[in-house]
Amino acid sequence: MATVVRLRLTIAYLGTAFHGWAAQPGLRTVQGELETALTTVLRHPVALTVAGRTDAGVHARHQVAHCDIPADALAQITRAGGPSDALVSLCRRVNALTARTADVPGGDVVIRSAQIVDQTFDARFCALTRHYAYQLSDGSTGYNPLQAHTVWWTGDRVLEVNAMEEAANVLVGEHDFLSFCKPREGATTIRTLHKVEIARDNDHIRIALSADAFCHSMVRSIVGALVDIGLRRKKQDWMERLVAEPSRIGAAPVAPAHGLTLIGIDYPPPADWKRQQQKTRRLRTLDR
Repeated sequence: MATVVRLRLTIAYLGTAFHGWAAQPGLRTVQGELETALTTVLRHPVALTVAGRTDAGVHARHQVAHCDIPADALAQITRAGGPSDALVSLCRRVNALTARTADVPGGDVVIRSAQIVDQTFDARFCALTRHYAYQLSDGSTGYNPLQAHTVWWTGDRVLEVNAMEEAANVLVGEHDFLSFCKPREGATTIRTLHKVEIARDNDHIRIALSADAFCHSMVRSIVGALVDIGLRRKKQDWMERLVAEPSRIGAAPVAPAHGLTLIGIDYPPPADWKRQQQKTRRLRTLDR
């Protein structure tokens, strides 16, 4: 039986021209592009498991995925040197292939690094914390066309950041975030939001969010709700009701995808990978 190795890949991409992460027939996706390139270089079918699927238009500075491949497939891409040389060559060759299908010089998706890990590593279920950042601009900064693909222009009105910060405090902690996400059958909408930080600089407003995991469209829905409060369309008690009475009726609006970037993912040390998997796979409930 052929020896199988597990690769941990760190990935970055500009989501503008992608129909999200997940492979879809006939559409250009991050998963589709990478799996095709990896299969070509390794001469063996490759299936990726990702830490978190991003929607169409969402970017990633530090995405993580893993895949299992025959050790021989990795060894054959370089004639000399050890495994580290093969991994460097793998990244370089895959990135060269994906760049050919991109309209951006140098490509719009790259594997930044690759390493061999234990079979107990799972990019999705071993993750401890996921970090996102959402960028937007308003009447105080003005519209900047150079940021059109990465910053949401909310219009000429000035957002009241203090009101947004006050509302964001309600969200921190473990809650049922049904009011802020699109639920999937058989999946829980309970998450632990560790932080929501809002900061304004000369160019834009940055909303940083960290949680153990995020539901589908959860970050964008939180941002959409905060913007409504910042524009005084909604009051503080509306946010409190969304948290206290989780429901899809009157749910939070969803902000555009292009302002969102996956910043990073935290993992425990290797000795804790198996235990973290077991913890993450448990279906959570809230004691009320």
